[in-house]
Amino acid sequence: MALSHTRRILVLTFLESFATILVEKAAYFYCHERLGFTDAANLWLALAFGAAYVVGATGSHRLARRLGERSALLVAVGAQLVVFGAMALWPVAGVMFVCGAAMGMLCGLKWPVIESYVSAGHTPAAAAKALGRFNLSWAAAVPLSLVAAGPLIAWQSGAMFVLGSAISLLSVALILTLPPRPEHLPADHPERPSAEQTRRLEHLTRAARWQMLANYSAMWVLATLLPGIFDRLGFAVSTGTALSSLLDVARLTAFAVLGFWAGWHGRRTGLVRSMGLLTAGFLMVLFGGHVAVVLAGEVLFGWAVGEVYYAALYYAVILQNASVEAGGGHERLIGLGFAVGPAAGLIGVALQPVFGGQLWGILAVAGLLLGVCFWRAGREMARVTRSEDGDGPANGT
Repeated sequence: MALSHTRRILVLTFLESFATILVEKAAYFYCHERLGFTDAANLWLALAFGAAYVVGATGSHRLARRLGERSALLVAVGAQLVVFGAMALWPVAGVMFVCGAAMGMLCGLKWPVIESYVSAGHTPAAAAKALGRFNLSWAAAVPLSLVAAGPLIAWQSGAMFVLGSAISLLSVALILTLPPRPEHLPADHPERPSAEQTRRLEHLTRAARWQMLANYSAMWVLATLLPGIFDRLGFAVSTGTALSSLLDVARLTAFAVLGFWAGWHGRRTGLVRSMGLLTAGFLMVLFGGHVAVVLAGEVLFGWAVGEVYYAALYYAVILQNASVEAGGGHERLIGLGFAVGPAAGLIGVALQPVFGGQLWGILAVAGLLLGVCFWRAGREMARVTRSEDGDGPANGT
């Protein structure tokens, strides 16, 4: 039985998320275990990935407009297949850096296009549900990818990247079945936001995006340090990758809850709550001397990341009518977090003589970054008046 258009998009989302995580997260375990990368080397690798991701996300709208969304996706995933092949054939440090940066750019290109296919043509209420299914699809693949990566890393060099190549081939076959361009909601549709709703959503979007920058910066500091943290706690790479996926399970749980409950739409409460959860979780993972503390920190951190991600993407899609540019702005912030977080970590490593240790140096720099982002997010939320915040969910959803 043929898959419906919606299901094809969700299957593609799952496959591409699974493949992405093999480089976006599992590669740090690979490089730590197989290539002897230090925490600092992993931070440099993450910085290269993140900087290239920003470039890809920035150019995604222009590429889709010139080629069409389906062709843009084929270009990105076809090139991804080549990159995975190179990593499988030559799994050495130099190739990891070059291909890691290439994968960052390709991920930045593909995700805004996929997000446009997911949400185009929906009213605000339907878009929230469509994005909920999208979030569950990509987030469910993350812990599964990490669990699969550990044994592959331990088994044979390059095996993880062969799997990425196979998944990319399946994705190409699915992309060929998509329409050349997604159909968008008419600009004059009666369920498009009113002027007052637009003002509120603009402030909430900016607040959520400042928090997303903080969240993804902190998350990519953790992604590069978790291999060393679990190694010091006495866990083999196959176990460490699985334990690191608890953060992603918590994020998936947040997506599931928020996808079925519309009470958060247009409100500030969740964004405020996530600041405290993220800060507590970050400190618990970095300084938890026991595995239970580290895992509890992953849960708090993962929920906060999920709550902010969902809000930021939903508000952007509603404001910009599910255009590739809406996803591009969203993914650009994610890529910036991928780059800024490791950069903050590297500065912290360089300052460790000043602060008496590597973790304290990283905490000082990352803490300053989080403080600035939370302050800017707070300013935007303060501009949403009390009456507006109590009007009910955005756009009546």
